[in-house]
Amino acid sequence: MSQPLPRIVPWPGPVPELPEQQRQLFAFALEQQLPVAAWRLPGTEHAQVCISRSADAALTGLPPALTPEAPAGFAFFPFRDSDHNPALFLPADIYWNAELPNQLHLDSTDNRASQLLAFVATEHAAVPQPLPWHQSAQPAPHTATPEEYHHLVETGVAAIRSGQVVKVVSSRAARRPLPAGFDVLRAFRDLCARYPRAFVSLVSAPGAGTWLGASPEVLAEIDEQGIFRTMALAGTQALAPGALPHHAIWRQKEIEEQALVARYIVSCFKQLRLREYEETGPRTVVAGQLLHLRTDFAVHLRQVPFPTLGTDMLRLLHPTSAVGGMPKQAALTFLQEHEGYDRAYYSGFLGPVNLPSSGVSRLFVNLRCLQLRSHEAVLYAGTGLTVDSDPEREWQETEMKLSTIGAILR
Repeated sequence: MSQPLPRIVPWPGPVPELPEQQRQLFAFALEQQLPVAAWRLPGTEHAQVCISRSADAALTGLPPALTPEAPAGFAFFPFRDSDHNPALFLPADIYWNAELPNQLHLDSTDNRASQLLAFVATEHAAVPQPLPWHQSAQPAPHTATPEEYHHLVETGVAAIRSGQVVKVVSSRAARRPLPAGFDVLRAFRDLCARYPRAFVSLVSAPGAGTWLGASPEVLAEIDEQGIFRTMALAGTQALAPGALPHHAIWRQKEIEEQALVARYIVSCFKQLRLREYEETGPRTVVAGQLLHLRTDFAVHLRQVPFPTLGTDMLRLLHPTSAVGGMPKQAALTFLQEHEGYDRAYYSGFLGPVNLPSSGVSRLFVNLRCLQLRSHEAVLYAGTGLTVDSDPEREWQETEMKLSTIGAILR
């Protein structure tokens, strides 16, 4: 099991409604310039929040350890680790679960925890509106025009045909003005309602800024039964009104794209000399108003002598071929030379590690996400290219993906 937090204490004073509890936790963290994250796991109803006692405590250069002895917290990793996109692991120094809303997990002898208890015990009619969200110090990324993105796709296809890469995943950013009175916490709840099968997240941290998302893709997880899981998710088409997922017809391009991702996961198992895994799929799955092809992989860790498998697979998988390409280094080099902007935390990974209540670790690829800035949102989307990719179709696929997260801005 995960390392327990020191104490469970009752919510001090009158217990407000769940949205107000969450708002008070964020208000405290942001006023104190602390890293804070909220998330809602797929298929569940209750949000969870963790706050770290200092920004320095959240900085890390290594992926989190997916082992029972690892500390509890929330991972937030960029596509590429760099000084201006630091890899973060937010220790769960303060933890709240809406399923048990009258409780706070914390060490009441810690100065930050004591400050929080005093903060939430008082009346909070004056919680600032809007909240002082952390802002990235980096300039807003370049947003590609249709012509620029078409050229990127054509360059990627040419690289595939020349043998430079087998597959590459191109992406772009788009900037949208924030509506008047935009409420970030209400948007988080809106995403939870819109996408019950997604991993919905809100992360705000010094150095990283504030990010909101609803990801359909598991990177790595270990459940209560000690089963490690990952998935190959690729291929995209719109879900037609009234259509059923199993009626979807996939082009050869999407089938090949998804097969490449699945084969890459199998190659990672082979690098670790692991043969005892289960593979299920591919099958068509729904993510918002989109359909994808997905293959699931599972390893029963209690049946194989491999206690560090989760950590080792995480190091091999990120960034996955579903967000970078294959071969990995050649595809990443291509993107660095041709993509034309900094992805920051888009297509990185995020999620809870060794949850205080269960010891479960669940990490997701940071897709269908946006970065909040002072007066605008930066949205991100990408597409996997193969030799048959058509530039205009790839542009339209990014438009469909942008609409998933962009719906909360309308």
